[in-house]
Parts: sequence; C-alpha cells; structure tokens
Amino acid sequence: MVHVLGSRVLLRPTNPELSRAFYGETLGLAVYREFGTGPEHGTVYFLGGGFLEVSGRAEAPPAPGLRLWLQVADVQASYEELLSRDAEVLRPPRLEPWGLIEMWIADPDGVRIAVVEVPADHPLRFRP
Repeated sequence: MVHVLGSRVLLRPTNPELSRAFYGETLGLAVYREFGTGPEHGTVYFLGGGFLEVSGRAEAPPAPGLRLWLQVADVQASYEELLSRDAEVLRPPRLEPWGLIEMWIADPDGVRIAVVEVPADHPLRFRP
C-alpha cells in the first residue's frame, strides 16, 4: 500500500489571475505558499485538512466532473458573505435528505463547489 504523507488538489485554470482572485479574495482562502513568477506562478491555498494549488494555465476548463467540497461552520453566513463578494451562487443553502446543509457555487472556469455545513446531530460529527 502507498503511504500518503500529504495531498493537494491541482487546478490548472484557463485564467490563473481570475482564479487566484476568486479563491483568494472571493472565497477568502488563506495562502499556504506561493512559488514561481510569470506563467510559472502558483499559489497553494489552505483547504481545511488539505490544499488547493492554482498554477499553470490550461487551454480548456477542468474536467466537467471535477467538484470541490468545502465544509464550513455556518453555511448561511458563508452564503451571505459570498453574495456580497459577487460569487456565482448556483444554488442557495438547503437541508438535503442526507442531513447536510449544502449550497453550490462555481469558480471562474465553472468548477462546481459544494459549501457544506454538518449539523451538530449529524452522524459525520460522531466517531465510533
């Protein structure tokens, strides 16, 4: 078995500057590190227990099946904050049949992002 010591999502946007503005300013993700200059410039953001690296440039948007899942403490507050920052909200928060409160937004390339609140009584809050 491979012993994984760390991981990150690698995102190659069509417009790196616009994507960095979205993830850094609109979403407000904290920067873990930056590297390179010009076309080789990359930014790695903290993403809860992982990282999101926005670097390079792609000719086409990422695969349409790519999704990000971001857990927040208060999805309604996140919704209001993202609206004030002109984020593209695909669907406002709602309680799903599986017990999570979810809303959906999109990044500049159309990558769909679930912003999720796990209620206090949800099974995800408990460890056996």
